[in-house]
Amino acid sequence: MDKPTLENGLERKLGLFPLTNIVIANMIGAGIFTTSGLLMTGLKSPLLMLSLWAVGGLIALCGALSYGELGAAMPRAGGEYAFLSRLFHPLFGFLSGWVSFFAGFSAPIAASAIGFSEYLTRAFPGLPGPGKKFYSILVILVFTFVHSRGIEVGARVQNFLTLLKVGLILGLVIFGFSIGEGSLDHLSGGDVFEFDFSGWKTIGLSLMWIMFAYSGWNSSAYIGSEVRNPKRNLPRSLILGTGIVLILYLGLNLFYVYAVPPGEMAGVISIGGLAAGNLFGKSFESTLSLLISFALFSSLSAFLILGPRVYYAMACDRCFFPFASDVHSRFKVPSKSIFLQGLIASLMVLFGTFDQILTYMGFSLGIFPLLSVIGVFKVRRLKLSPYRLPGFPVVPVFYVLAGAAILVLGFFERPVESGIALAMAAVGIPVYIIFRKSL
Repeated sequence: MDKPTLENGLERKLGLFPLTNIVIANMIGAGIFTTSGLLMTGLKSPLLMLSLWAVGGLIALCGALSYGELGAAMPRAGGEYAFLSRLFHPLFGFLSGWVSFFAGFSAPIAASAIGFSEYLTRAFPGLPGPGKKFYSILVILVFTFVHSRGIEVGARVQNFLTLLKVGLILGLVIFGFSIGEGSLDHLSGGDVFEFDFSGWKTIGLSLMWIMFAYSGWNSSAYIGSEVRNPKRNLPRSLILGTGIVLILYLGLNLFYVYAVPPGEMAGVISIGGLAAGNLFGKSFESTLSLLISFALFSSLSAFLILGPRVYYAMACDRCFFPFASDVHSRFKVPSKSIFLQGLIASLMVLFGTFDQILTYMGFSLGIFPLLSVIGVFKVRRLKLSPYRLPGFPVVPVFYVLAGAAILVLGFFERPVESGIALAMAAVGIPVYIIFRKSL
């Protein structure tokens, strides 16, 4: 076996299997277990909801195909930060990392931790302790320590948790349709949806939430400096992971609709527990809630792997706090960045709520991947990539147009939360200037 090569102190150790697991783990998180009930409140149509989940998956797959070419051309730690800094201007790269610091990684870690505590206390209503926030912060700190001990240790934990989560979803879908007492007649239930401007705004917001559930389709690109044979493994992991999650999401949402009538689904956050209770009885609801709470470990863990690599890459370029570029002499990971990530996520849990975090993330996470996918055209023009995505230029054009439409419609529907996301990105401009002047 070849000895791992070094990239700025980071070792190229990860192959296709752990990379694909990181993509799957990053995508399957709090979103798929919480948003379908919220979506039904506005959409009121199970068929429309399922159609939007399919559209969201297609958008994510187009993004993954595009990032495959970008990652093969620039296999460095940092994801959008590395792509935008090299292809356009360091300011755009910095802003993507700045937004990722709060919305791209810290907020999803906090959301996954809150989701864990919500499902855990649903399974054990009388659980002793200081409260849900305590358990949320505790699980963040535990996984922060795990990933500070090295990428191989973290990857092994990640592989186990991802397989557990995929097995849980497959089990729900298979046993739900084989022995559960639901009805596919629910598909034709609900109200007629009006496709006026108000309706399209609802669709835009719904797709924004759905794309949050699909976020992570680009995750293996963030650890390009630690990937063996990135020209081969990066594109394959992105496409394979996204495709698997698309199939799992459609199956799980069909399971929800099969189990729960549209009127009962609307507004329910813990939709997985409700569906299991309807199909298998109330006693199974507690068991499933416990399993989902542990399944959310996987997403939290994946974000704690990826986020610190962005701050590491920024610090290496002197666009972030210098200590974030420090690599542990023994474990060969950016340990200080990992601890910083855990601290910020813990503070979000302490001072925020689940719905506040979810709404803010949806808009923030849609901005810079658009610019990165546009970068595919520049990669082609400069002849940088050894890998060419299939379907060019239709695939990146579709991703950009669909993503832009979602942001515009989502802004009209929720201008306050979207405005906060834009303001946070704008604040990064003077911060970037300060960092550059300090060089």
